[in-house]
Formats: sequence, C-alpha cells, structure tokens
Amino acid sequence: MSTITADHRIKEVVRTKSPLLRKAFEWGGFGAGAILVAFGVVAIVMGFSGRATVADSLKLEKIVGSADMTPALIAKEAKDAGLTNVANMPTVAVAGKAIDTGPRARAFASYMRIHALEASGGFTYAQMGRFMAKPDAPKAQLAVGGGTDNPQFALIDSATKQPVANGARNLWVTETALTTALNTSYMADRLGLFGIVVGIALLLSGIGFIVLAFAALHRPKTAALQR
Repeated sequence: MSTITADHRIKEVVRTKSPLLRKAFEWGGFGAGAILVAFGVVAIVMGFSGRATVADSLKLEKIVGSADMTPALIAKEAKDAGLTNVANMPTVAVAGKAIDTGPRARAFASYMRIHALEASGGFTYAQMGRFMAKPDAPKAQLAVGGGTDNPQFALIDSATKQPVANGARNLWVTETALTTALNTSYMADRLGLFGIVVGIALLLSGIGFIVLAFAALHRPKTAALQR
C-alpha cells in the first residue's frame, strides 16, 4: 500500500513540475526572442543613422569630382607624368559627381593620391626631404625624392632667414590628411551598413526564437490537453 502511495506521489510531482518547466522554457524563448528583436531594431536604426550622418557630413564639404576623375583619363595622366607600376589605380568614375557617399569618398581619395604622385614625381612623403636643397648640395645629403633633411644644405628664405620648406612634401602631407578623412568616411559608411546587416540577422533570430518557443513547447501541450 505504501509503495502504491509513493508511486502516486512521484507521478503527481512529475505532472506538477512538467507544466511549470514547459512554461518556463516557453516564456524563456519568448523573452530571448523579444530581446533579440529589440537589439535588432536598435542596430538597424543606428546603422541607418550612422550612414545618414556620413552622407550629411560629406555634403557639407561640397566636393565634386574633377573632369579627369575617370579610370581611363587618370591612367593617361599617370602615364604622361611618367608614373609606372602605380598600385591601387582608381576603378570607379566620379567625374562631375557630388562626393556624398562613403564609396564615392573612397574613390575620390584614390584619385587624389594619383594627383599627389604626379606633383611629387612619383615619390611619397618618406622619400622627400623636409627642405628645398641648394643646387650645390652634396648627393649624400639629398633625399631620394628630392630635397634635403639637413638645414645646412637647404635654401634659405631671404625674408625669414629660415630653410625653405619642400612644397612637394607639404602637398603630400595635405593630400594624406584629406584622403585619410575621406577613407574614414568610407569606413564609417561600411560600419553603418554592417550594423544594418547585423540588425536584420538579430531581428530574424528573435522572430525565430519566438516561433520555435510557440511551435516546440506550446503546441505539444495543447495536443496533450485535447487527449
């Protein structure tokens, strides 16, 4: 008799715990799904907001691609300037177009680099000296790309009595600053797009959690009650 009573009590405990456990999993699935949906919506909103900020900031600068900013024309210019084996030649035309998106900003930056190389004779910042060199400066004191880093062999400005700065090197510094800003805009635009993609993934995952919580836990309980 005691054995039968004990078995009956165990069955009652199991029956009591089973619906509670099922309910906990069900509400847990709904909760996890709701959180993922909320995160997804926030990520999507932030992604669109970030891209809009990038576009608005670029529009304020009122940058428009010059007439030679097409792959064919810039390649011809580079060849005429004696530039050979230039890496990362532009592949996107922005001639006459407003630079108001991340991809266009990146393309414009690539054209600026070619223009800077044309002005410097194909030499980069690190290859040029800080100052304009004297005509009789020893070759050992000259930088590969022209100019010198030694003030003793630099041209002296008659008004300031200071060494004359290397204009081509300064131009490269300015070009680098501008292209870095444009490439940063491109990166921010891509990060915004990444946020949108991640947001959509989170949104779909959240909806999937909710559907699974209903389908896998709610329906079996309804079928059991009908029996």
